[in-house]
Amino acid sequence: MTSSDRLLIGSNLKMYKTIAETVDYLSRLVSVTSDLPRESIDIFIIPSFTALPAASMLKSDRLKLGAQNMNWADSGQYTGEISPVMLRELGIDVVEIGHSERRHVFGETDDETNRKVIAAVNHGFTALLCIGETASDKNLGISEERIRIQLKIGLHDFPKEKLSRLWIAYEPVWAIGVNGTPAAPDYVEEAHARIRSTLEELFPGEADHIPILYGGSVNKQNCCELIALPGVDGLFIGRAAWNADDMNTIIRMTLPIWQEKIKLTA
Repeated sequence: MTSSDRLLIGSNLKMYKTIAETVDYLSRLVSVTSDLPRESIDIFIIPSFTALPAASMLKSDRLKLGAQNMNWADSGQYTGEISPVMLRELGIDVVEIGHSERRHVFGETDDETNRKVIAAVNHGFTALLCIGETASDKNLGISEERIRIQLKIGLHDFPKEKLSRLWIAYEPVWAIGVNGTPAAPDYVEEAHARIRSTLEELFPGEADHIPILYGGSVNKQNCCELIALPGVDGLFIGRAAWNADDMNTIIRMTLPIWQEKIKLTA
């Protein structure tokens, strides 16, 4: 089963590229992927806040842009924060919410991610809600509980009429970053099935339309096996995608597999 007729594939650039480097990266990515059928794929890139104004000049139907975080308030006394109104001026498509670094480095809570998710979709953005268990959760055997809590709180009171603006990214914390350990395919498949089951509890009869992406040490060596898995609707790639030509390679490796999967599940 797939939840989208398009392959969703993107990357969060974190705090790694300057404005000039981001523009060079995006320009190259747009160029090398210009021949790809856009009816079959959505490519999205999430640069740093400082690069967004320049990056927005390169935005087109061939490239969606996202923000790495967002406050839930339209305005207010929130020093250092960015509001949805500010992002809307830039024509941003996607807002990444609840990334593990926001949760574990900056102490963002499930309640806060919930407020951000609701604000994002109410302002017309696609909310990319990131969820995933830590190594400690995994070792204690509470991975499923952790994911269910993140989903149930993060999507509390979500407006069902805006489900088309919701993406889920499953990123086991122990699998991401420089020292991440890639998750085994059967582990990913099982986790995505549990996520789908929880979404069905929250949105009966409508959960099948919510895309679930996988992120966690995705690279050229494992991308094909991952995208072929049932329930994996896209890939959220880290450093393996930070070179435009490498990203292009991963896209071209996975797109035919995705298209074949679509045919088999149609």
